[in-house]
Amino acid sequence: MKEETKLIQNILSDPLTGAISTPIYQTSTYVQEAPGVHKGFDYTRTNNPTRKILEDLITSLEYGYASLAFSSGLASVDAILKLLKCGDKIVAVDDIYGGTFRILNLYKKLGISTKFVDSTNVEEVISVISDKTKLVWLETPTNPTLKISDIESISKKSKSKNSKILVVVDNTFASPAIQNPLILGADIVIHSATKYLAGHSDVLAGLITVKSPYLYEKLKYIQNATGGVLSPIDCWLTIRGSQTLYLRVKKQSKNAFQIASFLEKKKNNCVDQVYYPGLSHHKNHLIAVKQQRYFGGIVSFSMKNDTIESAKKIVTSTKFFKLAESLGGTKSLICHPATMTHKSTPLNIRMNAGIQDSLIRLSMGIENVEDLIEDIDKVLK
Repeated sequence: MKEETKLIQNILSDPLTGAISTPIYQTSTYVQEAPGVHKGFDYTRTNNPTRKILEDLITSLEYGYASLAFSSGLASVDAILKLLKCGDKIVAVDDIYGGTFRILNLYKKLGISTKFVDSTNVEEVISVISDKTKLVWLETPTNPTLKISDIESISKKSKSKNSKILVVVDNTFASPAIQNPLILGADIVIHSATKYLAGHSDVLAGLITVKSPYLYEKLKYIQNATGGVLSPIDCWLTIRGSQTLYLRVKKQSKNAFQIASFLEKKKNNCVDQVYYPGLSHHKNHLIAVKQQRYFGGIVSFSMKNDTIESAKKIVTSTKFFKLAESLGGTKSLICHPATMTHKSTPLNIRMNAGIQDSLIRLSMGIENVEDLIEDIDKVLK
């Protein structure tokens, strides 16, 4: 069965009524025949039929053992970090999402430290692994400079150095339509399902998929104990939105390549650098070709006038690209990471990771690309 067919056909009709659309089980509790004797559901924080359908769906798409749905992407991040204890160490990608950086900083106070590295350099990742390293945390592509990490190589070499290491891949920017990290050797895949999976900028959601029963039981306990679960209505919205995932990602990737190619032509004028793994000169282009089906719907670029002011002038002047946080929806968005998504990242760390003052991130929607190019062209003149 092809991926697009599997996505649609694995969302089963309701066995009770035959409803083709997934029912929203908007209930907090369930009637039991006797204490502990029920139909698999006793309290919605622990289990919910609508949530189970979503969790089974992402498990299928990511080729995992099981999945868990959370109230946001960061709630998913937090659950994974709760696997650790004081003294444990993390190796993480250097231009990590600002929200993840913020939560890692919170865990630093609890004795869990993070070493940030350029994960495009496999040997650099391996060189900082010690017997106290418990997680290797990858984003690929990264947010917002679109670095590509070799998931297979990092997974294999890091486990050779420390067999107890877990490799976590934030697959938000790619989605299962583009790559499947568990197949490449990762242990845990995480999604801000707010983005490409839900796809319509109308829901907050986080998803974790694991490849082992052991990890599932540990994270399931954490989810139930801490309670950051996804509501039935948000599960339904994510299920509904995900049904067009492959159509949207294919269109968004096509738009992104054409926008990146257009921006390349502006490099002799006002544009300094263009970041898109689909461009042949991208540093990690060949790795992207190896592990991705498409190159994704995000393009970032910096200006020759590398100032916050020059970037703000552009992001507040576009018509079709709406200035907003987030990404992956049907409408095209524009963002200034230095003052928006990564404003909580210290300046020296942000600059070392390549997030310049003038860096601008574009999230492609599904509009006509000619209109999008015209929109960008007008503000760059």
